[in-house]
Amino acid sequence: MDHFDTFQQRIYQILAAIPCGKVTTYGDIARLAGSPRAARQVGGVLKRLPEGSKLPWHRVINRLGEISLTGDDLDRQRQALLQEGVDVSPEGKVVLSLYRWQG
Repeated sequence: MDHFDTFQQRIYQILAAIPCGKVTTYGDIARLAGSPRAARQVGGVLKRLPEGSKLPWHRVINRLGEISLTGDDLDRQRQALLQEGVDVSPEGKVVLSLYRWQG
């Protein structure tokens, strides 16, 4: 379980470093955490964030520049990004070339 704990801790640290008004991808976080093939695991860590976490989970989108969530979750993430000045289409698309943070 040690590897997972340290991976999870690295994910949290990277998440905390994403600046307001920027987004990054699951793959970028996996790469920064030293496990470039672990984009899906990053999604799993984000899904299990503790209730009330202040980490900016909403700044993480997929490699196509889209919010991966659906329904109310998509709306919640889209609103959080819009409040930070990130342009997000109604379908949840972000222009990565403008808003991407790569650590």
